[in-house]
Amino acid sequence: MSCSSLEALTRCSVAVDLGAARTRVYAKGTGLIVDQPSVVAVNTSSGALIAVGDAAERMDGRTPQHIRVVRPVAGGTVRDIDMARRMVRSLIGERLRRVRRRRVMAHAAATVPHDADPLACRAAVETLTGVGARRVELVEAPIAAAIGAGLPVAQPEAAMVLVCGTTTTQVAVVSVGAIVAAGTVGLGGDTIHHAVVQYLRNRHELLLPSQEVRPLHLALLGSGGVGNGVYTGLIDVQGRDVVSGLARTVTIDPEEVRSAIQTPLTGLLDTIRTVLLRCPPDLVADLADRGMVLTGGSAVLPGLADQLREHTGMGVRLAQEPELASVNGLAALMAGRLAPNPAAEEEAQGPATAGAARDALSGPHPLSGDREVIGAPESGAAADAVPVPGQEAG
Repeated sequence: MSCSSLEALTRCSVAVDLGAARTRVYAKGTGLIVDQPSVVAVNTSSGALIAVGDAAERMDGRTPQHIRVVRPVAGGTVRDIDMARRMVRSLIGERLRRVRRRRVMAHAAATVPHDADPLACRAAVETLTGVGARRVELVEAPIAAAIGAGLPVAQPEAAMVLVCGTTTTQVAVVSVGAIVAAGTVGLGGDTIHHAVVQYLRNRHELLLPSQEVRPLHLALLGSGGVGNGVYTGLIDVQGRDVVSGLARTVTIDPEEVRSAIQTPLTGLLDTIRTVLLRCPPDLVADLADRGMVLTGGSAVLPGLADQLREHTGMGVRLAQEPELASVNGLAALMAGRLAPNPAAEEEAQGPATAGAARDALSGPHPLSGDREVIGAPESGAAADAVPVPGQEAG
């Protein structure tokens, strides 16, 4: 797939991470201005938007027949361009009006999966041009996440990053600013959630509403269930009895969740092994020392890190703010850096490499290679563009 050069990315003023779970928008000079669920509630009779983001997500499973809750993004790819446009326009419209700068959406950056085909890339571009962007630069999600996690992507040594999404997980090994080997598995937070729900149904005869699975995971996080393999305390789970249909509370040991997610993790472990087999031996040796870094909203799932550590024998580290790694990586690229901040860049890349990366603004960066930059035509914003101060809509 195509990818943009570092020089082109520095001209961007807005970065958009369109995920299946959440949409995040970063504005240069302002910071993160949108962090909302990628959900739309629409009236099927009139076609009118009822709600977007948090408000729409709260409606899921609770709406009458004439209101449909839509998730226009799946696996990091836009599936419904029209709904995605309307969602993004609604989420960023008012916020961009508060950013009192002319043509703030003129040049945008966005992430796409490593294995995205041309149609998927075009869908991402058309979504953003539909809300006012005149040009869109695309960056592979593992590259953005690796940079956002502070990995030394410009160095001639291996760095493994996992982008743990809602429906898919991308596994990539990065070296010298490019992806050496990568794989994608159809396993994400939703898969883990489903495994937990099925376990509670089969083992405890308890039906757990889908919206209660995440609070359960958050409770498990508070019990020490992330990364360290140590689980303390019992968790009360409320649901509906399978037999009687009445509300019931059961108490579970957090260790039960570990066994519940073992089966769906098999596919992820296989993908990691396949990616390692595709890597040159020298890079595999680097990974034996450095291990892997987990990014994405599902990276914090209880038991994930220690299960990977146990079954691969590699070190596993959770990125700082893993859910923001991709958008933070885009923000760094927009600033002409290969790390989230200058200090991290100097530490991760070394002064010489970091300086060379900044000097690369005058020419192609390893991210681009000889690949064509994907972008919309420079002229003619879409008719339904988001209005910004000093610029009429239209």
